[in-house]
Amino acid sequence: NFQVIKKLGSGSFGTVLKVKRIEDDQVYACKKVNVGALDSKERKNALNEVRILASLDHPQVISYKDAFYDETSRSLCIIMEYAEAGDLQGLIDRTKKAGTHIAEATVWRYLAQMASGIEYLHSMSIVHRDLKCANVFLTNDDNVKLGDLNVSKVNHGGLMFTQTGTPYYASPEVWQDKPYDAKSDIWSLGCVLYEICALSPPFTAKDMKGLYNKVVKGQYSRIPSHYSQHLANVVDMCLQVKPSKRPSAGQLLRTKELVLRLKDTGVEEHKLDSAVSLLDTIKLPANLSLIKDRLPSAKYDSTKEEIKIDKSATKMRNYSARNRSIDAARLGSKLSSRDQSLSALKEYQ
Repeated sequence: NFQVIKKLGSGSFGTVLKVKRIEDDQVYACKKVNVGALDSKERKNALNEVRILASLDHPQVISYKDAFYDETSRSLCIIMEYAEAGDLQGLIDRTKKAGTHIAEATVWRYLAQMASGIEYLHSMSIVHRDLKCANVFLTNDDNVKLGDLNVSKVNHGGLMFTQTGTPYYASPEVWQDKPYDAKSDIWSLGCVLYEICALSPPFTAKDMKGLYNKVVKGQYSRIPSHYSQHLANVVDMCLQVKPSKRPSAGQLLRTKELVLRLKDTGVEEHKLDSAVSLLDTIKLPANLSLIKDRLPSAKYDSTKEEIKIDKSATKMRNYSARNRSIDAARLGSKLSSRDQSLSALKEYQ
Protein backbone atom coordinates (compact mmCIF):
# COMPACT_ATOMS: atom_id res chain seq x y z
CA ASN A 1 0.00 0.00 0.00
CA PHE A 2 3.05 2.29 0.12
CA GLN A 3 5.58 3.52 -2.40
CA VAL A 4 9.06 4.23 -1.00
CA ILE A 5 10.30 7.64 -2.15
CA LYS A 6 13.66 7.72 -0.37
CA LYS A 7 15.52 6.79 2.79
CA LEU A 8 15.61 9.58 5.38
CA GLY A 9 17.95 7.95 7.87
CA SER A 10 18.98 4.76 9.61
CA GLY A 11 20.40 3.54 12.87
CA SER A 12 20.63 0.54 15.16
CA PHE A 13 16.83 0.58 15.53
CA GLY A 14 16.16 0.31 11.79
CA THR A 15 15.36 2.74 8.98
CA VAL A 16 13.19 5.82 8.44
CA LEU A 17 11.69 6.14 4.97
CA LYS A 18 9.78 8.82 3.12
CA VAL A 19 6.80 7.00 1.63
CA LYS A 20 3.64 7.73 -0.33
CA ARG A 21 0.44 5.93 0.57
CA ILE A 22 -1.27 4.74 -2.60
CA GLU A 23 -4.80 5.02 -1.26
CA ASP A 24 -4.73 8.75 -0.48
CA ASP A 25 -1.63 9.86 -2.44
CA GLN A 26 -0.24 11.49 0.71
CA VAL A 27 3.37 11.50 1.90
CA TYR A 28 4.31 10.08 5.30
CA ALA A 29 7.35 9.02 7.29
CA CYS A 30 7.70 5.29 7.88
CA LYS A 31 9.86 4.07 10.73
CA LYS A 32 10.77 0.48 9.92
CA VAL A 33 12.03 -1.35 12.99
CA ASN A 34 13.52 -4.80 12.51
CA VAL A 35 12.03 -6.22 15.71
CA GLY A 36 13.23 -9.70 14.78
CA ALA A 37 16.81 -8.52 15.35
CA LEU A 38 16.14 -6.64 18.60
CA ASP A 39 16.43 -7.85 22.17
CA SER A 40 13.40 -7.90 24.45
CA LYS A 41 13.98 -4.41 25.90
CA GLU A 42 14.43 -2.84 22.45
CA ARG A 43 11.23 -4.51 21.23
CA LYS A 44 9.36 -3.11 24.19
CA ASN A 45 10.74 0.37 23.40
CA ALA A 46 9.46 0.09 19.81
CA LEU A 47 5.98 -0.94 20.98
CA ASN A 48 6.07 1.75 23.66
CA GLU A 49 6.66 4.38 20.95
CA VAL A 50 3.61 3.10 19.03
CA ARG A 51 1.48 3.18 22.17
CA ILE A 52 2.55 6.71 23.11
CA LEU A 53 2.28 8.16 19.61
CA ALA A 54 -1.19 6.69 19.06
CA SER A 55 -2.35 8.18 22.39
CA LEU A 56 -1.32 11.75 21.55
CA ASP A 57 -3.05 14.59 19.73
CA HIS A 58 -1.26 17.94 19.76
CA PRO A 59 -0.18 20.35 16.99
CA GLN A 60 3.41 20.41 18.29
CA VAL A 61 3.88 16.63 18.38
CA ILE A 62 4.42 14.47 15.28
CA SER A 63 1.15 12.59 14.77
CA TYR A 64 0.61 8.85 14.52
CA LYS A 65 -1.10 7.48 11.41
CA ASP A 66 -0.77 3.70 11.42
CA ALA A 67 1.32 0.69 12.50
CA PHE A 68 1.60 -2.78 11.05
CA TYR A 69 3.90 -5.79 11.01
CA ASP A 70 5.67 -6.70 7.76
CA GLU A 71 6.25 -10.44 7.94
CA THR A 72 8.66 -10.51 4.99
CA SER A 73 11.23 -8.28 6.70
CA ARG A 74 10.07 -9.10 10.25
CA SER A 75 9.70 -5.36 10.78
CA LEU A 76 7.33 -3.20 12.74
CA CYS A 77 6.34 -0.29 10.47
CA ILE A 78 5.20 2.91 12.16
CA ILE A 79 3.55 5.42 9.81
CA MET A 80 3.78 9.02 11.02
CA GLU A 81 3.24 12.56 9.88
CA TYR A 82 6.03 13.70 7.55
CA ALA A 83 7.80 16.97 8.40
CA GLU A 84 8.63 18.42 5.00
CA ALA A 85 11.37 20.83 6.11
CA GLY A 86 13.54 18.35 8.03
CA ASP A 87 14.68 19.00 11.59
CA LEU A 88 16.31 21.73 13.67
CA GLN A 89 19.73 20.11 13.37
CA GLY A 90 19.59 20.46 9.60
CA LEU A 91 18.48 24.10 9.89
CA ILE A 92 21.31 24.85 12.33
CA ASP A 93 23.88 23.19 10.05
CA ARG A 94 22.65 25.17 7.01
CA THR A 95 22.61 28.44 8.96
CA LYS A 96 26.12 27.86 10.25
CA LYS A 97 27.41 27.05 6.78
CA ALA A 98 25.82 30.22 5.39
CA GLY A 99 27.46 32.34 8.10
CA THR A 100 24.14 33.78 9.26
CA HIS A 101 21.95 33.38 12.34
CA ILE A 102 18.34 32.52 13.12
CA ALA A 103 16.17 35.59 13.69
CA GLU A 104 15.17 36.18 17.31
CA ALA A 105 11.45 36.27 16.45
CA THR A 106 11.82 32.79 14.95
CA VAL A 107 13.68 31.56 18.05
CA TRP A 108 10.84 32.75 20.30
CA ARG A 109 8.28 30.98 18.10
CA TYR A 110 10.23 27.73 18.16
CA LEU A 111 10.65 28.00 21.93
CA ALA A 112 6.95 28.59 22.57
CA GLN A 113 5.95 25.70 20.32
CA MET A 114 8.47 23.31 21.89
CA ALA A 115 7.38 24.31 25.39
CA SER A 116 3.75 23.80 24.41
CA GLY A 117 4.51 20.31 23.11
CA ILE A 118 6.52 19.43 26.22
CA GLU A 119 3.78 20.74 28.52
CA TYR A 120 1.33 18.46 26.71
CA LEU A 121 3.60 15.40 26.97
CA HIS A 122 4.15 16.03 30.68
CA SER A 123 0.40 16.46 31.23
CA MET A 124 0.04 12.94 29.79
CA SER A 125 2.72 11.70 32.24
CA ILE A 126 5.21 11.24 29.40
CA VAL A 127 8.86 12.28 29.74
CA HIS A 128 10.56 12.55 26.34
CA ARG A 129 14.10 11.74 27.64
CA ASP A 130 15.84 12.39 24.31
CA LEU A 131 14.96 15.94 23.39
CA LYS A 132 17.58 17.27 20.96
CA CYS A 133 17.76 19.31 17.76
CA ALA A 134 17.60 16.18 15.58
CA ASN A 135 14.30 15.19 17.25
CA VAL A 136 12.56 18.54 16.71
CA PHE A 137 11.03 18.58 13.26
CA LEU A 138 10.11 21.45 10.94
CA THR A 139 7.06 21.86 8.71
CA ASN A 140 6.88 23.82 5.48
CA ASP A 141 5.17 26.70 7.30
CA ASP A 142 8.17 26.91 9.66
CA ASN A 143 6.57 25.44 12.75
CA VAL A 144 8.17 22.82 14.99
CA LYS A 145 6.96 19.42 16.16
CA LEU A 146 8.49 17.07 18.71
CA GLY A 147 9.19 13.53 17.56
CA ASP A 148 11.14 10.30 18.06
CA LEU A 149 9.58 9.02 21.29
CA ASN A 150 11.47 5.73 21.21
CA VAL A 151 12.95 6.09 24.70
CA SER A 152 10.13 8.18 26.15
CA LYS A 153 8.84 7.01 29.50
CA VAL A 154 5.40 7.02 31.07
CA ASN A 155 6.05 8.42 34.53
CA HIS A 156 3.23 8.99 37.01
CA GLY A 157 4.94 11.50 39.26
CA GLY A 158 7.81 9.35 40.51
CA LEU A 159 11.51 9.41 39.74
CA MET A 160 13.24 7.55 36.93
CA PHE A 161 16.56 5.76 37.17
CA THR A 162 17.43 4.47 33.69
CA GLN A 163 20.15 6.65 32.20
CA THR A 164 19.31 7.49 28.61
CA GLY A 165 19.49 10.35 26.12
CA THR A 166 22.22 12.11 24.15
CA PRO A 167 25.30 13.39 26.08
CA TYR A 168 25.24 17.00 24.80
CA TYR A 169 21.62 17.39 25.93
CA ALA A 170 21.59 15.18 29.04
CA SER A 171 20.89 16.88 32.36
CA PRO A 172 23.37 16.94 35.29
CA GLU A 173 21.26 14.44 37.22
CA VAL A 174 21.33 11.99 34.30
CA TRP A 175 25.12 12.43 33.95
CA GLN A 176 25.52 11.73 37.67
CA ASP A 177 23.35 8.61 37.59
CA LYS A 178 20.87 10.24 39.95
CA PRO A 179 17.08 9.76 39.88
CA TYR A 180 15.38 12.30 37.62
CA ASP A 181 11.94 13.47 36.52
CA ALA A 182 10.27 15.67 33.88
CA LYS A 183 12.57 18.59 34.77
CA SER A 184 15.30 16.71 32.88
CA ASP A 185 13.37 17.53 29.67
CA ILE A 186 13.51 21.22 30.59
CA TRP A 187 17.31 21.08 30.76
CA SER A 188 17.36 19.46 27.32
CA LEU A 189 15.01 22.18 26.05
CA GLY A 190 17.50 24.77 27.33
CA CYS A 191 20.28 23.02 25.41
CA VAL A 192 18.20 23.00 22.22
CA LEU A 193 17.28 26.67 22.68
CA TYR A 194 20.93 27.58 23.23
CA GLU A 195 22.01 25.69 20.11
CA ILE A 196 19.37 27.43 17.96
CA CYS A 197 20.93 30.73 19.02
CA ALA A 198 24.65 29.88 19.14
CA LEU A 199 24.58 27.21 16.40
CA SER A 200 26.53 24.93 18.74
CA PRO A 201 25.67 23.16 22.02
CA PRO A 202 26.14 25.00 25.32
CA PHE A 203 28.47 22.32 26.65
CA THR A 204 31.35 21.02 24.54
CA ALA A 205 34.65 19.36 25.42
CA LYS A 206 37.40 17.21 23.93
CA ASP A 207 36.29 14.13 25.84
CA MET A 208 33.43 12.77 27.94
CA LYS A 209 35.15 13.61 31.23
CA GLY A 210 35.51 17.25 30.21
CA LEU A 211 31.88 17.34 29.05
CA TYR A 212 30.74 15.81 32.34
CA ASN A 213 32.59 18.47 34.37
CA LYS A 214 31.06 21.33 32.41
CA VAL A 215 27.51 19.95 32.54
CA VAL A 216 27.44 19.19 36.27
CA LYS A 217 28.82 22.68 37.01
CA GLY A 218 26.50 24.38 34.51
CA GLN A 219 29.40 26.19 32.82
CA TYR A 220 28.47 27.77 29.48
CA SER A 221 28.90 31.08 27.67
CA ARG A 222 26.09 33.55 27.09
CA ILE A 223 24.18 33.21 23.81
CA PRO A 224 25.49 35.61 21.09
CA SER A 225 25.10 39.30 21.90
CA HIS A 226 22.70 39.98 19.01
CA TYR A 227 20.06 38.15 21.04
CA SER A 228 18.18 39.98 23.78
CA GLN A 229 18.74 39.63 27.49
CA HIS A 230 15.17 38.37 27.78
CA LEU A 231 16.07 35.39 25.61
CA ALA A 232 19.30 34.82 27.53
CA ASN A 233 17.23 34.82 30.75
CA VAL A 234 15.03 32.00 29.46
CA VAL A 235 18.11 29.93 28.56
CA ASP A 236 19.42 30.49 32.10
CA MET A 237 16.07 29.40 33.61
CA CYS A 238 16.22 26.07 31.79
CA LEU A 239 19.93 25.40 32.41
CA GLN A 240 19.76 25.46 36.19
CA VAL A 241 21.90 22.65 37.64
CA LYS A 242 19.36 21.94 40.39
CA PRO A 243 16.15 20.50 38.88
CA SER A 244 14.00 22.22 41.51
CA LYS A 245 15.12 25.62 40.19
CA ARG A 246 14.03 24.89 36.62
CA PRO A 247 10.51 25.91 35.62
CA SER A 248 7.98 23.40 34.35
CA ALA A 249 6.98 23.77 30.69
CA GLY A 250 3.72 25.39 31.78
CA GLN A 251 5.53 27.86 34.04
CA LEU A 252 7.89 28.65 31.18
CA LEU A 253 4.97 29.50 28.92
CA ARG A 254 3.65 31.86 31.58
CA THR A 255 6.89 33.74 32.20
CA LYS A 256 6.76 37.42 31.34
CA GLU A 257 9.37 36.94 28.62
CA LEU A 258 7.15 34.50 26.74
CA VAL A 259 3.74 35.94 27.60
CA LEU A 260 4.72 39.20 25.90
CA ARG A 261 5.49 37.29 22.69
CA LEU A 262 2.94 34.46 22.66
CA LYS A 263 0.56 36.28 20.33
CA ASP A 264 3.36 36.47 17.75
CA THR A 265 4.42 32.82 18.03
CA GLY A 266 1.40 31.11 16.49
CA VAL A 267 0.91 29.10 19.68
CA GLU A 268 -2.66 28.85 20.87
CA GLU A 269 -3.54 27.61 24.31
CA HIS A 270 -4.10 23.87 24.04
CA LYS A 271 -6.63 22.66 26.57
CA LEU A 272 -5.05 19.88 28.61
CA ASP A 273 -7.75 17.29 29.15
CA SER A 274 -7.07 15.33 32.33
CA ALA A 275 -9.74 12.80 31.29
CA VAL A 276 -7.68 11.67 28.29
CA SER A 277 -5.49 8.70 29.10
CA LEU A 278 -2.84 6.65 27.34
CA LEU A 279 -3.69 3.51 25.44
CA ASP A 280 -3.03 0.24 27.22
CA THR A 281 0.46 -1.23 27.11
CA ILE A 282 0.99 -3.31 23.98
CA LYS A 283 2.10 -6.76 25.09
CA LEU A 284 4.66 -8.49 22.92
CA PRO A 285 3.46 -11.90 21.70
CA ALA A 286 5.87 -14.83 21.43
CA ASN A 287 4.84 -15.18 17.79
CA LEU A 288 5.61 -11.75 16.26
CA SER A 289 3.16 -12.28 13.40
CA LEU A 290 0.32 -12.05 15.95
CA ILE A 291 1.30 -8.51 16.89
CA LYS A 292 -0.89 -7.01 14.15
CA ASP A 293 -4.01 -7.70 16.23
CA ARG A 294 -2.61 -5.73 19.15
CA LEU A 295 -1.57 -2.54 17.35
CA PRO A 296 -3.67 0.66 17.58
CA SER A 297 -6.14 1.55 14.84
CA ALA A 298 -5.08 3.72 11.91
CA LYS A 299 -5.62 7.49 12.16
CA TYR A 300 -5.39 8.68 8.59
CA ASP A 301 -7.18 11.83 7.51
CA SER A 302 -9.99 11.52 4.95
CA THR A 303 -8.68 9.76 1.88
CA LYS A 304 -9.10 11.14 -1.61
CA GLU A 305 -11.63 8.41 -2.34
CA GLU A 306 -13.77 9.57 0.59
CA ILE A 307 -13.43 13.16 -0.65
CA LYS A 308 -14.51 12.09 -4.16
CA ILE A 309 -17.52 10.26 -2.77
CA ASP A 310 -18.46 13.28 -0.68
CA LYS A 311 -18.15 15.61 -3.69
CA SER A 312 -20.23 13.23 -5.80
CA ALA A 313 -22.95 13.09 -3.14
CA THR A 314 -22.97 16.89 -2.89
CA LYS A 315 -23.29 17.16 -6.67
CA MET A 316 -26.21 14.74 -6.69
CA ARG A 317 -27.95 16.66 -3.89
CA ASN A 318 -27.49 19.89 -5.80
CA TYR A 319 -28.83 18.27 -8.95
CA SER A 320 -31.87 16.97 -7.09
CA ALA A 321 -32.66 20.41 -5.66
CA ARG A 322 -32.34 22.12 -9.05
CA ASN A 323 -34.17 19.58 -11.17
CA ARG A 324 -37.19 18.24 -9.28
CA SER A 325 -39.49 19.54 -12.01
CA ILE A 326 -37.60 17.92 -14.92
CA ASP A 327 -39.82 16.42 -17.58
CA ALA A 328 -40.29 12.70 -16.79
CA ALA A 329 -40.81 11.69 -20.42
CA ARG A 330 -37.54 13.38 -21.46
CA LEU A 331 -35.65 11.63 -18.71
CA GLY A 332 -37.29 8.31 -19.51
CA SER A 333 -36.18 8.48 -23.13
CA LYS A 334 -32.58 8.83 -22.03
CA LEU A 335 -32.80 5.77 -19.79
CA SER A 336 -33.75 3.31 -22.54
CA SER A 337 -30.58 1.22 -22.19
CA ARG A 338 -27.78 0.59 -19.70
CA ASP A 339 -25.25 2.56 -21.76
CA GLN A 340 -27.69 5.40 -22.22
CA SER A 341 -28.50 5.42 -18.51
CA LEU A 342 -24.82 5.93 -17.69
CA SER A 343 -24.65 8.72 -20.25
CA ALA A 344 -27.73 10.33 -18.78
CA LEU A 345 -26.42 10.08 -15.26
CA LYS A 346 -23.15 11.75 -16.28
CA GLU A 347 -25.05 14.54 -18.01
CA TYR A 348 -27.26 15.25 -15.04
CA GLN A 349 -24.42 15.01 -12.59
